[in-house]
Amino acid sequence: MIGKIVASIGQVRKQAGVSSDIIEVVAVGVPGPLDTARGVIRFAPNLGWRDVPLKRILEEQISMKVILDNDANLAALGEHIFGVGRGQENMVYVTVSTGVGGGLILGGRLYRGSSDGAGEIGHITVQPEGPLCTCGARGCLEAVSSGTAIAREARCLVERGGGQNILAQAGGNPAGISAAVVAAAAAGGDPEAGSIISLAARFLGIGVASIINLLNPGMVVLGGGVMEIGEPIWRHVRLEVEARALETSRTRAQIVPAGLGRRAGVLGAVALALALALQQK
Repeated sequence: MIGKIVASIGQVRKQAGVSSDIIEVVAVGVPGPLDTARGVIRFAPNLGWRDVPLKRILEEQISMKVILDNDANLAALGEHIFGVGRGQENMVYVTVSTGVGGGLILGGRLYRGSSDGAGEIGHITVQPEGPLCTCGARGCLEAVSSGTAIAREARCLVERGGGQNILAQAGGNPAGISAAVVAAAAAGGDPEAGSIISLAARFLGIGVASIINLLNPGMVVLGGGVMEIGEPIWRHVRLEVEARALETSRTRAQIVPAGLGRRAGVLGAVALALALALQQK
């Protein structure tokens, strides 16, 4: 993976026609709890990485200054600077994809917490006795609402002898079942697929309501591939927020789709790099 990062940096530099000596900084978005000061990934459960000194490794290989931040933090920053969150003083970004991540803009600034651990929305517990999460806890939002969770529930259903429409949608191969396959089956009217999507969306709504009650943001931005399923997800999120979030905070919080798509994290990295470059001038 590190080799691919290095290769992509070289490719972009070549396409831009610039030499490495004029590049002031390379900003990299990475998953998991970090030590941003040292540039170390403490734990990235979906990668199986612990205590990886990525900043040092990359700087040795590309001979350029490198800064790291959480990928969801950078997506939040991207939406705040360039996307739907422009002008928002207090904004929460949630990405629902392979996992569930989040980033916090509080008082107009990216909030990282006291040890770079803020915004781990995917590890809010929403079902205490629920499925085991990659972080080692049970019932995390990521374990019940992510694309990975949706696919897992569908495969478990097939193993029990159900989910035949889902299996057919996957070409008869259980290993081919993904969140997109489940969503397609649900869109075709399959009730089992619809139930899996609805339950994942309900848990997501519970998580969003909790965020609204805790932080009282002016905007909650929802992005990631799972949100592209559309109204079946959004409907249940809104219903849970309506039922669970306090009115004073609920009526203030706009819940909107992300505007930058897959570019959010990249543009957030640009914003972070620009801010650092300007500080140094």
